[in-house]
Amino acid sequence: MGNSLSSRKISAQDKAILDMKNQRDKLHQYQRRITVLTDRETEIARQMLAKGDKRKAKLSLRRKKYQESLLAKTDAQLEQLEILTRSVEFALVQKDVIYGLQRGTSVLETIHKEIGGIEHVEKLMGDTTEAITYQKEISEMLSDQMTFQDEDEVEEELGALEAEISGLSFPAVPNTRILELERSKKILLQEENKENVMAILT
Repeated sequence: MGNSLSSRKISAQDKAILDMKNQRDKLHQYQRRITVLTDRETEIARQMLAKGDKRKAKLSLRRKKYQESLLAKTDAQLEQLEILTRSVEFALVQKDVIYGLQRGTSVLETIHKEIGGIEHVEKLMGDTTEAITYQKEISEMLSDQMTFQDEDEVEEELGALEAEISGLSFPAVPNTRILELERSKKILLQEENKENVMAILT
């Protein structure tokens, strides 16, 4: 009986499921790695602001935002792999399995290429020629990858960190002047309407 079990061949379906589980485990590992990196990027941004280096602080936050976008991609990929692993019937979903594996590999390669490791994050703090060149390359790469919304969110987070570092909170935006202008505009429109009506009647 043991011989029959050990001699049972691993089918293509078994291998596909095993590959997907391995891919899933790797994605989980990269998620944990990215989480560590994003926390470190925030800490570096604080340190740079404390030193008065706003440029490096912003670059660190932009890297963090990009890392978070990669994290979202891994979430989507994990969901797809989980569904395929649970419901795979190889003859029917062979193309989907292959596509899922290719997508997973692509995401992993992107993460590895663009993010690197802690040593790459630490380069942000350097002032050497090599470090400055690296910072410029990263900034240019992020400019091609990030949306306007991402950039706005980076600016907001940078402002919040600056307020945190300086121990100040943002003052409320005054809207009294805006309300006065709106009231004045409304009164002018009412007066113009009255004049038009009087002109018609006379």
